[in-house]
Amino acid sequence: MGVQKKTRKFAQVGILALIDSGLRINIDQVKRVIGQGDARLKKNQAKGEIESKRKAKGDEVVREIPQVSSSLFFQYNTALVPPYSVLVDTNFLSHTVQHKLELLETMMDCLYAKCIPIITDCVMAELEKLGQKYRIALRIARDERWERLRCDHKGVYADDCLVDRVMKHKVYIVATNDRDLKRRVRKIPGVPIMSVARGKYVIERLPDAPEK
Repeated sequence: MGVQKKTRKFAQVGILALIDSGLRINIDQVKRVIGQGDARLKKNQAKGEIESKRKAKGDEVVREIPQVSSSLFFQYNTALVPPYSVLVDTNFLSHTVQHKLELLETMMDCLYAKCIPIITDCVMAELEKLGQKYRIALRIARDERWERLRCDHKGVYADDCLVDRVMKHKVYIVATNDRDLKRRVRKIPGVPIMSVARGKYVIERLPDAPEK
C-alpha cells in the first residue's frame, strides 16, 4: 500500500483558526483567485473571438479569381506592337526639357519603331497648374502631332488616371520618371516603363526592346 501524500490545506487551516477565535464565517464566501489566463476574463474572450475569426477566414474557399488580360502570355504582352502608344507623364516632360531632348525622335531612337506620344487631359491640366516654370513642357505637350486622350472623370490625380488606363487597357507604354508611379506600374504585369536617364530614353520590361 502506497504512502498517502500530505498536502497543506491553507484555506482550511485559516478558516479553523478564525472559528477558534470566535468569528462566524460562511465558507461559501471564500473566493478562489482567477488566473490571468482564465477564459472567463473579458480580455481573453476578445482574443478568442479574434483567433476564431482568423481561422474562419483561412478556411474560406476562393470562389472568384481576378481575370487576367487575354493579351498576356506569362509576362509577355502580345498587344504591344509598333506603332507604340506612349502615355506621357508630367515628370517625363520636365526631364525631357532639362536634358534638351526631342520627344518623338528620342522615343524612336529608343524603340527603333514608330511611336505615338499620348497626352491625357489630366497631364495637361497638371502642367497648366504648375505655372511659368513648366511653360516649355506645356508648349511641347500642346504640339498638334501628339494624340490627346480625353478624361471623363473629374478631380483625379494624373498618376491615378494613368494607372487606371493601363490596368484596363494593356496597350500602352508609360513614360515617367516619378518613383511612386514607377512602383505602381511595376505591379501591373505586361506594362513597360520608359524614363529619362543618362541623357537619353531607356525602356524596361519590354522583351523586344533593343539592348543598349
